[in-house]
Amino acid sequence: MLLNALRLAAVVFVFTALSGAPSSFAASSNADIPAWLQKHVGTGEGQIAPVVLQKARALYQQKLRQGEVRNPCYLAKDATRPSTSPDGAPGRRFYVICEQQKSFRAVSSGYGNGRNLQRANFSNGRQCAKNFSNAEGSKLTTGGSYVTAETRTSFKGYYNQSGKKTPFHRTFLLFDGEGDTENARERAIGGHPAVFVKWQCRFKNPKSPYADKEGYVPYGTLVNYTGGRSNGCTTWSQSDSREILSLVEGNPTTLYIYPESRDIDAVANAVKSRKSLARDGLYWNAACLKEINSPRFWPKKTLQPIINQWRQSLPEQPPLELPICK
Repeated sequence: MLLNALRLAAVVFVFTALSGAPSSFAASSNADIPAWLQKHVGTGEGQIAPVVLQKARALYQQKLRQGEVRNPCYLAKDATRPSTSPDGAPGRRFYVICEQQKSFRAVSSGYGNGRNLQRANFSNGRQCAKNFSNAEGSKLTTGGSYVTAETRTSFKGYYNQSGKKTPFHRTFLLFDGEGDTENARERAIGGHPAVFVKWQCRFKNPKSPYADKEGYVPYGTLVNYTGGRSNGCTTWSQSDSREILSLVEGNPTTLYIYPESRDIDAVANAVKSRKSLARDGLYWNAACLKEINSPRFWPKKTLQPIINQWRQSLPEQPPLELPICK
């Protein structure tokens, strides 16, 4: 067990030294990882990669010392992992870690799907994320440090549940970020269930609190995209969402998402130079790196003007008017 701890600490030390991690993070040693948690550390399915755990623990411990969080649990996400596990189930790349209770859970989570514009293609495939950015409107994931904030619940439309038209509400957990992630609120980045109502038509229901001025409400099909792509938010299954939201409601905690921009650049440079990631102390999920070849981080200063120009070029669209349900 001591040998495993020393190996883990060595991997983290090399990565930290090469990636230029903040000193507050580097000061957190992984040699003190309890035995029950060490068995969950690794690159296999349902495990958390050493560097992801190291950064997540360090962020959590830092915010605990600063008095910003008191929650006994913390969160982490590895956006380099694939959307689908070897057995065909949604890939587990989001982690809920409660060290006091000796609890570790790995669940599925989505990542940003990006866009394919004329001036730049920064879209992501369904299985692995290649592109990352903190530009508003990019629909991409940004790795780094977050603290969970308040929740907001909104009406998304009616859908058919057991033969009855039922209103669907979705709760959105806001994130507050720092550094590359500081514009999380501007980008409306947070966490929510991976489900939405795909509107098809509208029906008359003037007694509904959600009716428009003519008494109509939207109706559609409930679409579940658990483990798939999102607009840059962190998404979970409905059952996992209930547990995560209840854990942080009124009791914020930290969320660390890997990879950060410097991690992406370091891996891209290593791939370009045909260097061994392991030898250089770098990490990326092997299956996804093989699929994407090399990742890319699009800085806000580079991508934002492209997105803004694309938006300005769009023709004006008439307001959406759904057909009346038959």
